[in-house]
Amino acid sequence: MFPCLLLLQSTCSQSQDLGTRSRLAGGPCEGCEAIFEYGTKGLAPVDTLPGFVEASQKLRISGTVYQPDGITPAENVVLYIYQTDESGYYATKGDERGWGRRHGYIRGWIKTGADGRYAFFTQKPGIYPNRTEPAHIHLTLLEPDGKYYYLEDYHFEGDPLLQAKGPPKENPRGGATGIIPLLKAGDILTGKRDIILGKNIPDYEY
Repeated sequence: MFPCLLLLQSTCSQSQDLGTRSRLAGGPCEGCEAIFEYGTKGLAPVDTLPGFVEASQKLRISGTVYQPDGITPAENVVLYIYQTDESGYYATKGDERGWGRRHGYIRGWIKTGADGRYAFFTQKPGIYPNRTEPAHIHLTLLEPDGKYYYLEDYHFEGDPLLQAKGPPKENPRGGATGIIPLLKAGDILTGKRDIILGKNIPDYEY
C-alpha cells in the first residue's frame, strides 16, 4: 500500500507515482516509508538540514551512488537521512507530520544528478543520552524503479561506542560499512561515502 496514506494528501503529489509502484527490498524496515514524505519539495543533489547554521560541530557528507556494476553513476536516486541533534535527541518542533513525529525535524531528502553525486550539510549528531548507541545518521535509499531499502547508518571513525560494538559487518548493505573518517575543512567536518545500488541487499532482484 502506498505509504503516503500516512500523510495529508497535499504532501504526496510529487511522490505519488513512485509510491504506487514501490517495493521494499532487503527485509523489514520500520519507518523506511518516510522516504516518500518529501511531497512537493523539489529535490537536488545537495541539501542543508535544519540546524546546520547554529551547530557547534558542522558536518558535510558527500559521495557518489553507483549502479550495481559499481562503476556507472546512478541518476535520480533519492536518499532520505535523519538524525539526532547535538544532544542526542530526535528533536521535534511540534508541527511534524507522518514519520517526522518519530524522526524529528533534522531530516532531509536528496536526489542524485547525472554524475551520481550527493552531499548534505548538517550537524554532527550526538550520542543517545543513555549512551547505548554510537553517534549515527540513518539512511534510506529509493531507486528510480521504486525499490527502496535501508542502508548501514553513517558512523564516525574513532567513536568509542562504535569500537565497543565490535568489528563491522563483513558484507555491508550498499557495499560500505558506513564508518567514515572525518577531516577538518575550515570550521566544517567532512566525510565521504560511496554507495552501490543493490549491493548485499537481500531480495533485491524481482
